[in-house]
Amino acid sequence: MHIAYWVLAVLLAVFYAYAGGRKVSQSRERLQPMMGWVDRTPMWLVRTIGGLELAGAAGMILPPLTGIAPVLALAAAAGLTIIQVGGIVVHVTRGEVKVIGLNIALLVAGAVTVGLATIWL
Repeated sequence: MHIAYWVLAVLLAVFYAYAGGRKVSQSRERLQPMMGWVDRTPMWLVRTIGGLELAGAAGMILPPLTGIAPVLALAAAAGLTIIQVGGIVVHVTRGEVKVIGLNIALLVAGAVTVGLATIWL
């Protein structure tokens, strides 16, 4: 269980650190080609989502690694899973059903990570 958690948590943390870092640091024009939804989303919200993704990435790794409040890994994984629910809703409402494959994969991986994170309880 520990190995499965760490494999999934590290993969998700790398993905969310990259995606969140881009959302926090890049302009709308730089994000647009990869994230079409930013065209109609206020930048403060894009930056907030990016910050939450960065916090979630850190939250899945640092608490269990340090042994300080490792239950936060469960909250971080759950929060990132909820972000993907929102991402799916955004894509579906925009008529971008063909591009939700990554969101579904991240949703499933996040949900599995939530289950595996119960080892820290």
